[in-house]
Amino acid sequence: MLKLHDVIKTYDGKSEVKALAGINLAIGAGEMVAIMGPSGSGKSTLLNLLGGLDVPTSGQVVVAGTDLAGETEKGRSLFRRSKVSYIFQAYHLMPTLKVSQNVALPLHLAGMATGEIEKKVAQALKEVGLEARGSHLPDELSGGERQRAAIARALVTDAPLLLADEPTGNLDSARGAEILELLKTINRERGTTIVIVTHDHNAASACNRLIKLRDGKVEGDSSVSGGAA
Repeated sequence: MLKLHDVIKTYDGKSEVKALAGINLAIGAGEMVAIMGPSGSGKSTLLNLLGGLDVPTSGQVVVAGTDLAGETEKGRSLFRRSKVSYIFQAYHLMPTLKVSQNVALPLHLAGMATGEIEKKVAQALKEVGLEARGSHLPDELSGGERQRAAIARALVTDAPLLLADEPTGNLDSARGAEILELLKTINRERGTTIVIVTHDHNAASACNRLIKLRDGKVEGDSSVSGGAA
């Protein structure tokens, strides 16, 4: 599903900053992987490259058969629309739209027919346990419910890759555990490849693999006992 070869990413400012310093990494289809590391280790940069939001300074980033490093902005935009979905710490739900409308947004952007959108939204809301909350606004939901709505929006496109940036960061331990169980279920039942950037050791423990970054390099790569299955 994902393969990075000799990936370097630098940012120019008053001095050159090397965010990634030669990453070699492969993630198979259907894996659930946690990426951890201290601030400045390159976690967010790596996630942006995997999602086609940025391109490396050098090296290859191949995701679902597409070499994103060689793609145009239009090509990467089409890739993001069909191959990858996102979950964020801050949910990023549109406050003036009902939950069902938030979930439907990526399908409207893709030009899908209204009847098909309604079916897929209903299925996604059921999958995350929010079938009774579709007519509510985000501000009427708890934090855990908002994250479930964001997950439904990610699922509705059937993208094979799900990228999650601190998905439990705004939640208490109980709600965070519920979200992790939901992600494990999605990984197991849909076969979705899930990559989670996190500081939360509980989130890392839910995965079947842990990749540790430091100073833009892979410091460790190991299986997680008792993780996603």
